[in-house]
Amino acid sequence: MIEKINNTYSITLGSGSPRRQNLLKDLGLDFKVETLPTDESYPEYLSAKQVAEHIAENKAAAFPLPKKNALIITADTIVAVDNLILGKPTDSHDARQMLQLLSGNTHEVITGVCIRSAAKTHIFSATTKVTFDQLTPEFIADYIEKYKPFDKAGAYGIQEWFGLVAVTHIEGSFFNVMGLPVQLLYKELLNIVEL
Repeated sequence: MIEKINNTYSITLGSGSPRRQNLLKDLGLDFKVETLPTDESYPEYLSAKQVAEHIAENKAAAFPLPKKNALIITADTIVAVDNLILGKPTDSHDARQMLQLLSGNTHEVITGVCIRSAAKTHIFSATTKVTFDQLTPEFIADYIEKYKPFDKAGAYGIQEWFGLVAVTHIEGSFFNVMGLPVQLLYKELLNIVEL
């Protein structure tokens, strides 16, 4: 079925994330990468799920309307804990505060995805619950210094050393925490092809 998608559509991934690019490659999709500046602000009244979907849609809307048989895929991942939305940390202090907040707690990782074609815009999201062990200040400082997680929502990468030693439980898609719910994306792409 991947061959059918590749043969039917020219796909653009609107993301500079190397993790998203690798996941799409692993899925077997042929695609090009292009990123455009996007306003990632959002109305305060939106839920965490709506925020992720809103920003993913804004990223897709930054592109010109796709031609027939072309798709644009964009995504945005956020971390939410106790109704507080955590994006990417701005510096070491910000990253330290985020990880201290997540320490010993369960949080949600939500990735909003937008698939835009000439005919329609399709938006969906996936949510994964992640639980951290208690993290010492020394552990947090060491991780930030060595791995510099400033391009990751919530200041951590589950696929890195951090995920191996700090995550005690996960409920939902592991790949969603990496930044793209590929199983759900695959199903949605098949639906588009079969329409």
